[in-house]
Amino acid sequence: MTSTPKQPEPTVVRQQADVRDRLPFGDTQDFADATRGLIARREPNAVTADDGTVVWDNDTYAFLKGDAPDSVNPSLWRQSQLVAEQGLFEVVEGIYQVRGFDLSNVTFVEGDSGVVVIDPLLGTETAAAALALYRQHRGERRVTGVVYTHSHVDHFAGVKGVTTQDDVDAGRVPVLAPSGFLEHAVSENVYAGTAMGRRAAYMYGAALARGPHGSVGAGLGQTTSTGTVTLIPPTVEIHTTGQEETVDGVRMVFQMAPDTEAPSEMLIYFPAFRALCTAEDATHTLHNLLTLRGAVVRDPHSWAHYLTEAIDLFGDKTDVAFASHHWPTWGQERVVQFLGIQRDLYAYLHDQTLRLINKGWTGTEIAEHLQLPPALENAWSTHGYYGSVSHNLKAIYQRYMGWFDGNPAHLWQHTPVEQGKRYVDFMGGADAVVAKARESFAAGDYRWVAEVLGHVVFAQPDHAAARDLLADTFEQLGYGAENGTWRNFYLSGTTELRDGQFGTPTVAAAPDVIANLSPRMLFDAIAVQVDGPKAWNENLSIDIALTDTGDRYRLRLANGALTYSGAPQKGDADVTLTATAKSLPVLASGQVTPETLAEAGIRVDGDASVLGTLAAVLDPGDPDFPIVTP
Repeated sequence: MTSTPKQPEPTVVRQQADVRDRLPFGDTQDFADATRGLIARREPNAVTADDGTVVWDNDTYAFLKGDAPDSVNPSLWRQSQLVAEQGLFEVVEGIYQVRGFDLSNVTFVEGDSGVVVIDPLLGTETAAAALALYRQHRGERRVTGVVYTHSHVDHFAGVKGVTTQDDVDAGRVPVLAPSGFLEHAVSENVYAGTAMGRRAAYMYGAALARGPHGSVGAGLGQTTSTGTVTLIPPTVEIHTTGQEETVDGVRMVFQMAPDTEAPSEMLIYFPAFRALCTAEDATHTLHNLLTLRGAVVRDPHSWAHYLTEAIDLFGDKTDVAFASHHWPTWGQERVVQFLGIQRDLYAYLHDQTLRLINKGWTGTEIAEHLQLPPALENAWSTHGYYGSVSHNLKAIYQRYMGWFDGNPAHLWQHTPVEQGKRYVDFMGGADAVVAKARESFAAGDYRWVAEVLGHVVFAQPDHAAARDLLADTFEQLGYGAENGTWRNFYLSGTTELRDGQFGTPTVAAAPDVIANLSPRMLFDAIAVQVDGPKAWNENLSIDIALTDTGDRYRLRLANGALTYSGAPQKGDADVTLTATAKSLPVLASGQVTPETLAEAGIRVDGDASVLGTLAAVLDPGDPDFPIVTP
């Protein structure tokens, strides 16, 4: 932040004191677990790209010492201290983790001749640095396999930092992943990728200075690295629970867990080590059922079911459970207790939300009033550092009931700008609203101030007093938030209001991701860029003949929509592109001139002007769109 942060208000100071008194800060088991097995740290721990750009610097969190200042929720401060621990750790002899090098952890399982890598982080630079630290202390073992536990970008995108496409293609390094991995990995980062990336910049505090008045972490990890995103498609798919695979002598038993934390996800049991990798289904936080960056709502009922299944399958033969975030849990009894608490958490939220839905409660009402049982509230691993009880309950409501709460007054509301204009007019004008909001701010009613000033800012974006007070309000809400991503959203909103928009630092729709779109997914990715009104009067057809697969597709642009079919078609298309499936991703760039297509090895036959017509109606997303201003 370039502007100067303000101090916490007395209301926030009192709230922080209440948190200190209410929660069991005397329980320090997590601190013992988070540092157990430490072999070495990387000092200093700034990771750079080839051009010297810093893509990760865990050392910027060195301020997380001692007691929490009043500008940070003490519970979040505690979590951030734990998550900021970095280095190479022994889970058990033969299994090692590097933590604190990215949002996620990377795990190294030693085999007969090398090492199997599980979840190689978000960027090639951080993954390579983690591998180098491992090799420095465990020897120059070659990578003999890679496993992706699920389809989120922070668990696969650093893969080319630990192996190469050539080694995978040659069969020297198998890549294992759950069924459906590739489809979900690429679609999530492409279809709504621009909007998700923009909101992720808020979620992970991209523009925030590291410090007690800025970013202290995101609860699940400190933040995301900003390095090179890559992808190597899986060579071995895991389809069923109980399926076993052995890589370099490492025997793995898989448990499928689709539609939990990710649409494609699996847990892994290592019999020789009596160790269970819980992927991201059991971590030391309440996870997201609907991430604030945006995604499909996850299924807490399935989530709870698969944790029960994990206990049944592996509970009596597991001595340590480790995940792709946070720190392990040791001891068979403690592991079962930990998994059971996590299971009960998701089951409780799911079942109680449905109970109250059937009593006529809306999502916001449920989120405001439903509390966790004391046993869950007092377990640190259930706290909402990444997901929150509030937004997860709303997500469950959305999953079952949709956006509409049944009240016809909410069926056809005005847009935020038009609502703002009317609210401000009803309330006596912007100056009057701001004056009343100052009184609410002084009383500590920040939620109401955010509500009413949001209307003023959308009605009159240049009203300086409203922007200033709204920025102050978001700042205080951020200081009080236990949830790391809520804090980042609030303080990022403060930054936008005070200093302007700050862009999106991480682009998940990287070339490697685009390159792995199937033809149909690629056509979908182009279709969502069509400016419908601009294309209303266009009518064209394009045939795409793939020489390597023998497939043929007919694309049609009509009535503002781009559709496609793989069935045989009558008549000739306006233009035909003859290509390989691997050369097709050039179409996603929007640069579909005959020259660019020829450079990609695509032959054009027919009316080439049709390609220009299509390109002219494409409207790519804006990676810097405003969020707290219109």
